[in-house]
Amino acid sequence: MKTIVERKLVKGAAAPPAAGRAQTEVQNEPMVDFIELFFFAYRDFVGDADRLLENYGFGRAHHRVLHFVSRRPGLPIAALLDILKITKQSLNRVLKQLLDAGFVEARPGAIDRRQRLLFATANGARLAQELAALQSERFRRVFGELPPDAQDAAADFLLAMVNSSDRERVRAHLSPRRRRRDEIA
Repeated sequence: MKTIVERKLVKGAAAPPAAGRAQTEVQNEPMVDFIELFFFAYRDFVGDADRLLENYGFGRAHHRVLHFVSRRPGLPIAALLDILKITKQSLNRVLKQLLDAGFVEARPGAIDRRQRLLFATANGARLAQELAALQSERFRRVFGELPPDAQDAAADFLLAMVNSSDRERVRAHLSPRRRRRDEIA
């Protein structure tokens, strides 16, 4: 099912007629306000987690790995690489640190023993939960300041920011509650 934003975007629809050259120039100007707002929002959103991660000698890459491994116990390394869109070489250093520190463990696959499945340890799950709680608190505070439908509009906006070729795969990672809302809309 399409999001609100996707339903409003009609492929091949002609742009409304421009009121002249000045109008066209304005439409083609970089959207620097949105670019900067997105940058500052991201900076502050990840900053909450960054401060906690520093206590462990970890960074944002560790956070991303820990987040997806804790949410999907038994995640194959190949699937993690696909989610993060990084190379095996990029993942190796971060994953080794998480394994060595006891936050993640790798187990062989039940069918293919060469396959490595990733699991968060109790310490890893605890840290992932702390990080999610920090970032969730920011979301709750912000959504508390906005109109009631802002949460759905924000989810639609963020999903629309994902490349269209990857949206269904990303949607599949969402919670069942969020997916049901998208299917009803």
